[in-house]
Amino acid sequence: MISKLKKSTLFFALITAASATGTVQASGYNSDYFLRLKLQHYQIGSVTPPAAQPAPLVELGRNLFFEKEISGRRNMSCSTCHSPVLGSADAQSQSRGQGAIGLGPSRRKNGDEFFQFLPRNTLSLWNRGVPGWDTMFWDGRLGGTPATGFFSPAGADTPQNFSNALAAFSIIPVTPDEEMRGFPGQLDVFGKVNEMSELSNDDFAQIWPLVTARVVNNDGYNDLLAAAFPGVRDEDIDITHIAEALGAFMTDEFTALDSPFDRYLAGDNNALSEDAKQGALLFYGRANCVSCHSGALQTDFDFHNIAAPQVGTGRGEAAPLDLGRGAITNNPADNFKFRTPSLRNIELEAPYFHNGAFAKLEDAVRHHLDPKASLASYDDSQVEPEHVGTFQDDLETIFSLWSTVSPRLAVTGEPLNDNEVKNLMAFLSALTDPSSLNKLDAVPDKLPSGLTLAD
Repeated sequence: MISKLKKSTLFFALITAASATGTVQASGYNSDYFLRLKLQHYQIGSVTPPAAQPAPLVELGRNLFFEKEISGRRNMSCSTCHSPVLGSADAQSQSRGQGAIGLGPSRRKNGDEFFQFLPRNTLSLWNRGVPGWDTMFWDGRLGGTPATGFFSPAGADTPQNFSNALAAFSIIPVTPDEEMRGFPGQLDVFGKVNEMSELSNDDFAQIWPLVTARVVNNDGYNDLLAAAFPGVRDEDIDITHIAEALGAFMTDEFTALDSPFDRYLAGDNNALSEDAKQGALLFYGRANCVSCHSGALQTDFDFHNIAAPQVGTGRGEAAPLDLGRGAITNNPADNFKFRTPSLRNIELEAPYFHNGAFAKLEDAVRHHLDPKASLASYDDSQVEPEHVGTFQDDLETIFSLWSTVSPRLAVTGEPLNDNEVKNLMAFLSALTDPSSLNKLDAVPDKLPSGLTLAD
């Protein structure tokens, strides 16, 4: 008699062989049967949604998310880089912060103002409030839980009374001068002194109270604060209250768990097209995507070097290179590693990779399938015009890049043909929640501060 373990091993070997040879469809096998076996093997089930957020807290967070009053120069908001109509990001390879004007791809340097690019591609906000999402940023420099405590670029100044990592993350962008705070000497939009501009980027203990005061001292927020935090006096409101409101809004607005794949996980075999099912069999099989894009959100929350083209400004002392996780851990073995992004709503998040190196999703996918060929043929004309010509393709950089490349970055078996890539793309498309396509209802009619929503 064959043991249950041997039966399980035999079944998995069978479906691996079937999907690897591409015979699942041709020989008449039921693709749902094989796909559900694979999903069971990798323990892929429905995502546990976050708890419902208090309506008054969400409404305060909604207004703060679009509020320019919390930026040093009163000229930017969270939505400048995380637009609800641009996939909760900004559709730029690297974001333009202070010294720029406009939204999304049309955002450009504002006249003679001092300007510099933000060093990385803006991460989307989809599902960041889902339980278990405990690290933030491409390099994982912020994270934690109420049980374990929180860490962030603020070091010892990091507050510990957040609900989750998303709330902790929400108050970091107001601190860098190139992002929301403004450079020394730059006035606000009314020509008045920006009281935050002369502080250093790491002076969190002084920046956060100034941001909080901007909100508390604005009459337009009196009722919103009272409704969100009943019984809390104005003088007791601090930056963590701002963070909780922003986190509640982002959780409420950007949770996206009604994709065709979610409906398939819930038992609806008709939710996925046959192409998407074949693509899923590749994703969880020969294409080896699951080795990093595991779990129901298609991320292991770990850090990997996928040999992403080094293009753009770079970051920190290593510029024009970006060492990613290595710059946080100071361990050379972590150089060029970046956190595995979730693939939910991935088709809405162009451009791709930590520096927006690829404008099209299929090109990003093909890079994973054959990174050496991708690097050899990489064309940096697809990034921002100012970054054309910045691709670091010298031998020293390429050697350094390959020295820590992930061993998981490989197709097992024969390379994928064009039809298989098409099927893989169909599966990725099935990870899109249709409700995410139109988020205009997230935008308030006006701001409590009286500032304009648009530039």
